[in-house]
Amino acid sequence: MARFYIQGVPIGYMAIMLTILASLGGFIFGYDTGQISDILLMEDFIQRFGTCSVPGDASSCQFSIVREGLIVSLLSVGTLTGALSGAKVADFLGRRRAMTTACVVFIVGVIVQIVASHSWVQFAMGRMISGLGVGALSAAVPMYQAETAPPQIRGTLTATYQLFISFGILIAYCVAIGTRNVSGSGSWRIVVGIGMLWAISLGISTFFMPESPRWLTARGKFPEAKRSLARAWGIPLQEAEENWKIHRELVDMQCALELESQVTAGWIDCFKPEGKVLYRTLLVMTIQMFQQLTGANYFFYYGATIFQSVGLKDSYITQIILGAVNFFATFGGLYVMEKYGRRLPLIIGAVWQSGWLFVFAAAGTVKDPKTDANIGKLMIISACLYIFGFALAWSPGPWILTGETFPMRTRSMQASLSAASNWIWSFLLAFFTPFIVKNIQFRYGFIFAACNLLSAGIIYLFLYETSGLSLENLDTMYCDPACRPWTSRAWVPPGLSSPTDISDIQEKPTVDMDSKIDV
Repeated sequence: MARFYIQGVPIGYMAIMLTILASLGGFIFGYDTGQISDILLMEDFIQRFGTCSVPGDASSCQFSIVREGLIVSLLSVGTLTGALSGAKVADFLGRRRAMTTACVVFIVGVIVQIVASHSWVQFAMGRMISGLGVGALSAAVPMYQAETAPPQIRGTLTATYQLFISFGILIAYCVAIGTRNVSGSGSWRIVVGIGMLWAISLGISTFFMPESPRWLTARGKFPEAKRSLARAWGIPLQEAEENWKIHRELVDMQCALELESQVTAGWIDCFKPEGKVLYRTLLVMTIQMFQQLTGANYFFYYGATIFQSVGLKDSYITQIILGAVNFFATFGGLYVMEKYGRRLPLIIGAVWQSGWLFVFAAAGTVKDPKTDANIGKLMIISACLYIFGFALAWSPGPWILTGETFPMRTRSMQASLSAASNWIWSFLLAFFTPFIVKNIQFRYGFIFAACNLLSAGIIYLFLYETSGLSLENLDTMYCDPACRPWTSRAWVPPGLSSPTDISDIQEKPTVDMDSKIDV
């Protein structure tokens, strides 16, 4: 079985392949997010679902602010509900089967959308149903990735979820520009319907994935957990029986579960101060909120409309440029989040984003971009540079933290609450943006610029550095009263010589891995 080594720990190529397959969940979300911006400008869609003063004349048709806001934002209502319910589903069925179930729900929502004829309510409700599946995936996928990936590359592999979101957005833009001239309803139905292909691909691929070793350990299924780790680390099963590193990893999981199983976990446990559980719940929920308030979805949801308003004749092309910048820069984000940790990239990224949003807003406020071509170009450049910075840090960062910050006992519920925070603010942003833009236009960028600066301060004061730590050692760090967020980079787990190296531990733990834990 193919494998390579990082910090003395074997890493199987299977771990990378499993993470990429799971990241199709992010691709589904990105594709569904990116498609609506261009669909709103398609003539057949506007005629069918908009209000027309002259029947049959697309130029006389338009969406009211409320209708446009609901068509865009009801996806987020579904994702919110799906994220909250996804916790119990992922705990009951397992991470793998939960992803399969979410794919089925998403496909049902797509079908409801493509069979809509003239009812915008039906189309919007279909988006909400699809959102249920997307929300459930947003809870299950980061958990699965964090619990399956070896800690030495966990940040990079977990960040592929956001990479695939970016890829999904780009592909949606490309598909839309290819179908916009298709006659009739095919212009938008093809774009929506293709979304089923991604869900089917993920649903089928989950049958070939191992279950999360931590979920298996929590249910006392140690032989299955050992096999799951062996596949991720590229170690033949016969070697895994005697491999002390796999044995130690399973012992760490067992010890953590023995401590956590003393009390039955419920939603209320996510808000208890012991072990800084409340602290971590509120922290990651806040970080997920700020991922929306950085302003990225302002461009992703309404980008085509924004660039049409600055005088561009073909705003579809600009959308593709933005999507391409977002996608390719996210590759850099994988490196940045692994090389420099979580804190520094998020702080620098927030300051960078704030600066370019200020330029975007100031340019659009000082002069009318419709009458000044240079101002319009400056706004496009500043938007691209903003997206570049977002993709390097704030695009993958919050999802990495959602997967790795919480203790096992409450991880699924806290991950759901964190994802739900993202979706709540996604809904608020999607629904109210048309109203806000109508009143303050491009000055909206100043609000996002201020939010970015505020988020940088919060990261510095409250976020602990989690890069390279096992999930069990990460939990120990948060409970260490001597450790502070700004000193956490140098924190060393008990018994180790450095935060990330376990190669100096030579003594094989002596715990009977055939015993079972009642959870």
